[in-house]
Amino acid sequence: MGRVYNFSAGPAVLPEEVLKEAADEMLDYKGTGMSVMEMSHRSKAYDDIIKEAEKDIRDLMNIPDNYKVLFLQGGASQQFAAVPMNLMKNKKAAYIITGQWAKKAAQEAEKYGEVVRVASSADKTFSYIPDCSDLDIPDDADYVYICENNTIYGTKYWELPNTKGKDLVADVSSCFLSEPVDVSKYGVIYGGVQKNVGPAGVVIAIIREDLIRDDVMPFTPTMLKWKTQADADSLYNTPPCYGIYICGKVFKWIKKMGGLEAMKAHNEKKAKILYDFLDSSKLFKGTVEKKDRSLMNVPFVTGNEELDKKFVAEAKAAGFENLKGHRTVGGMRASIYNAMPIEGVEKLVAFMKKFEEENA
Repeated sequence: MGRVYNFSAGPAVLPEEVLKEAADEMLDYKGTGMSVMEMSHRSKAYDDIIKEAEKDIRDLMNIPDNYKVLFLQGGASQQFAAVPMNLMKNKKAAYIITGQWAKKAAQEAEKYGEVVRVASSADKTFSYIPDCSDLDIPDDADYVYICENNTIYGTKYWELPNTKGKDLVADVSSCFLSEPVDVSKYGVIYGGVQKNVGPAGVVIAIIREDLIRDDVMPFTPTMLKWKTQADADSLYNTPPCYGIYICGKVFKWIKKMGGLEAMKAHNEKKAKILYDFLDSSKLFKGTVEKKDRSLMNVPFVTGNEELDKKFVAEAKAAGFENLKGHRTVGGMRASIYNAMPIEGVEKLVAFMKKFEEENA
């Protein structure tokens, strides 16, 4: 059948050359006579892999020296608990609710302290980002939390909230490495890698050093204490070795493509093709306020559930996979992460035009 165009929200499309390279090294990584899958995480060969991966992501994101990079397990959802456990000194935090994942993170944090929901876009099915320029953030809040790109609803913060001097914690799972980022504006940036960076099973957390402390909540599991992981350079226990190795290859691929500036240009170009079509189409409509549109996740509808179903089925038959919207919102969603080639989006739009003509 050959490769399909995979518009999945995650696990998602990876660069073909990375997959080919991994395939070439599957039985023998650089003369070790074994696969990275079989290799001890304490070996010299693996130590080089994880150190180089960290060096490359530091280069790509210009991560300041006073931030640690941790390669962890448990996905972004496990950090929903780790964040309050490690950061809630005053047992209070401000959360901005712009979708399912921010909502879940806030619910989790409530187990450990008071959660003040300082803004929300729930009133319009999370189809926009609320104005965060002058929020009522409690003086004793330990941090302000956002989910920066909302995978399900297709919205993105193009301007970070004014946190009134509080540390910003951001879940960037679905916009990780898609554009340049000023790490110094955040206390913590973390994300599951299975959308833009690698295979499921790894979460990368970038944490300012003064936030990595011993005095966390007393019941914090050893594994969820950032200091445990930071002191051991992500090797406290066996890390998700193979996933980290693939992430390292993706970092190299992004560097080769020209870094995050080039990625952003590539992503803007792809998104423009799709959004321009949606704005001119009589059948299909985007569901997000224009100013808040994500470059990564593009939800759209026909306005008719039967027609949506028909579209998803016919698209699949034509080699466009995973276009069904998230079960909580229905409709369609095209996730067009870094590794989605531009022709994938061009062909999708051509298919949508044809579908519109046939079903007008």
